[in-house]
Amino acid sequence: MPSVYIKTYGCQMNERDSEAVAAQLVAKGYTLAPSEHVADVILLNTCSVRDLAEQKALNKMENLAADIRRSRPHVVLGFMGCMAQSRGHELIDRLPDVDLVVGTQKFHRTADYLDDIFAGRRDKVVEVEEEKGSEATIKEHLLHGRGDANGGHRLPLQVTAFVSIMQGCNQYCTFCIVPHTRGEERSRTIPDIVKECRELVSRGVKEVTLLGQIVTSYGRRRSPRPSLSPSDGDRLAKPVERFLPDRGSGVPIQDGKSPFVRLLEAVHEIAGLERIRFTSPHPRGYGDDLVEAYARLPKLCESAHLPVQSGSDRILKRMHRGYTRERYLGIIDKLRRVNPEMGITTDIIVGFPGETEADLAETLSLVREVGFDNAFVFKYSPRRDTPAAAMPDQVLQAVIEERHGRLLDLVNEIGKKKFQDCVGRRAQILVEGPSRKNPERDLRITRAGSFTLYGDPAIVNLEESNHE
Repeated sequence: MPSVYIKTYGCQMNERDSEAVAAQLVAKGYTLAPSEHVADVILLNTCSVRDLAEQKALNKMENLAADIRRSRPHVVLGFMGCMAQSRGHELIDRLPDVDLVVGTQKFHRTADYLDDIFAGRRDKVVEVEEEKGSEATIKEHLLHGRGDANGGHRLPLQVTAFVSIMQGCNQYCTFCIVPHTRGEERSRTIPDIVKECRELVSRGVKEVTLLGQIVTSYGRRRSPRPSLSPSDGDRLAKPVERFLPDRGSGVPIQDGKSPFVRLLEAVHEIAGLERIRFTSPHPRGYGDDLVEAYARLPKLCESAHLPVQSGSDRILKRMHRGYTRERYLGIIDKLRRVNPEMGITTDIIVGFPGETEADLAETLSLVREVGFDNAFVFKYSPRRDTPAAAMPDQVLQAVIEERHGRLLDLVNEIGKKKFQDCVGRRAQILVEGPSRKNPERDLRITRAGSFTLYGDPAIVNLEESNHE
């Protein structure tokens, strides 16, 4: 059978999608190639959130086509994911050597499309249509070291895994293309997700990360939203607040708990699972029930990735984020009252249309006030068909670069101090296998790097004997 190499760009959702496609291909007899240089199929799983990510994938495919078609003309080249969804047939028009374009709701059919190409039933395949129920098709995992087939290659043991709980997004931030590339929110059922997590635990997984474009919207659907245009300007800030049960997930809101918190509770009950994480949430979905869950669900890791995007109310309004600076800081305060050591990270966009020095100052002050453990700082990138791309007062690229540097320096300064403060502490880690010398999983942190901690095993008996 042919061998396949998949290169992934973008977020954890893309990583999870690539893994599921790989697992589906292996199940059908395909093998996974160690590199693009020996593969019979090369697939690029693409991202559209920023222009840079799209350009990287396009340039990569251009280089692959130029090189491979000379020496290995039989190789199948394909795009998957968000850019494939948004551009469709345009990709083959631009790059005629591309054979396959698979959209975000067709991942589970990739093996079938490849079979058609190799059998000569189809020459080129472009599939980007919506498919009902596609949110429940990304279930397969390649958990290495537990007997998974991969052409005889044994890969490292995996103790963590991503679990997709939903697809799509209904938020419609004015800068974001994701609702157009991933579609409307569709949630899986709690029993289906729990079944997948149980299977992972039975195969050695100790930690799962629940994934969704906005995981805190799990099991909900917003009522229909009016169309928006760039000319609406600051009026874009008033999102529809009414939530309805997601008929697909079958998870109603009850007992004061959101569907997402009820999902956390169900996953928490799985015997053998030690840690639960989730990403990415939205501040609008951080109700008191979710904050309180950190206090009563010990498997829920004491960390929160909470994208803020800007510290300026004026910019948040233009972004259509649906919360204010005060509301955001209130969530942080509640989380830290539950656990003062709560790790908090965020996403921030610099250079959004209309952003002034005063707006940036508000963002800088919010970063200082919160004291994020880390932040992903992005330069605003216009995305086609989004309201922000046509807004007036686009910020010059040179200004964006300078502001990005300033904000990044501040984030790094705060993060460095936080990590230095961890030196000397004792912490538990996840390991990929037992140590021959020490079965314990606790470390004594000895030094800190740039957002990295280093430590030595904290051997209790040895420490106690040294103090006698």
